[in-house]
Amino acid sequence: MSLAAQTYPLLKSLLFRLDAERAHEWTTRMMRITHSLGLLGSEVPGEVKPVNVLGLTFPNVLGLAAGMDKSASCVDAWGAVGFGFVEVGTLTPRPQPGNPKPRLFRLPQHDALINRMGFNNPGIQSAVARLQKRKTKAIVGVNIGKNFDTPNERAVDDYLICLKAAYAVADYIAVNISSPNTKGLRDLQEEDAIRRLVSTLKEEQANLQKEHGKKVPVLVKIAPDLQPAQIEALARVFNEQGIDGVIATNTTISRVAVQGHPLADQAGGLSGAPVTQRSTEVIRAFRGLLHPATPIIGVGGILSGAHACEKLAAGAALVQVYSGLVYRGPRLVHDVLAATRSV
Repeated sequence: MSLAAQTYPLLKSLLFRLDAERAHEWTTRMMRITHSLGLLGSEVPGEVKPVNVLGLTFPNVLGLAAGMDKSASCVDAWGAVGFGFVEVGTLTPRPQPGNPKPRLFRLPQHDALINRMGFNNPGIQSAVARLQKRKTKAIVGVNIGKNFDTPNERAVDDYLICLKAAYAVADYIAVNISSPNTKGLRDLQEEDAIRRLVSTLKEEQANLQKEHGKKVPVLVKIAPDLQPAQIEALARVFNEQGIDGVIATNTTISRVAVQGHPLADQAGGLSGAPVTQRSTEVIRAFRGLLHPATPIIGVGGILSGAHACEKLAAGAALVQVYSGLVYRGPRLVHDVLAATRSV
């Protein structure tokens, strides 16, 4: 393990004295600086093999979930740490500031975060410009969404703008219809709405494949708060439309696991340990319903190598982390890759 992984417990104690969003910004800035100086050590243990998923060769099974690098400003650094893939965003057609601050909260007793960021991002074109200059060998996914003031009946227009803009620079594109922090967004998971959206995006994907001479897979990121009938409906649409993959899951609006905590009533999506089991259950449910060739990226509450193995055993082909990185630091990358190399 690198020096950063060994010293993170001390650094964490300092970072946790800062406002959560300020600590995140500081960490990202330091990642860029240390990488530029060649001081960022890799957390990849020996004998980690690449994996072939989505028609792509991933250096390893571990990815960074969307939300950590919203502006695609730190992709090379994340790759240097050891992530096999990095998902940037969520990105929208127009830049937007997101929801009012404070909007990110730690619940250390539960190894959890609550966020209501609201797709704060510099806009798709800004991120594309950065990604054109990337040097990392890590696979890069671009997570796309709609602007907060775009009504749902016109949401497809926003997704099309982002799909077209990102296609040339993305290795895959993730369609975010499951964030709880943009009003009405989760309504797009309703069967008729998702059918229209996916059908339109798949049609445009085919056009872009001809134009660019390559197929960029399109995946859909879904919520953990789905009822069995909703999961069945989504799987039915994904199979009908030939979706390239599913990302399961986003954050939860449930507060059952953190009842009684002073911050439990804060609006937003809850992530980290409280969603570990539920996200695995959703992965398992989709695995039983999706076409066998449709891969699932498992994300939600991975705070150890064992958690990652559980997601893979439930049917995920790849895994992603976010909140676990806040609580475990770079060592989590090493531990997940060490645990999953024989899976």
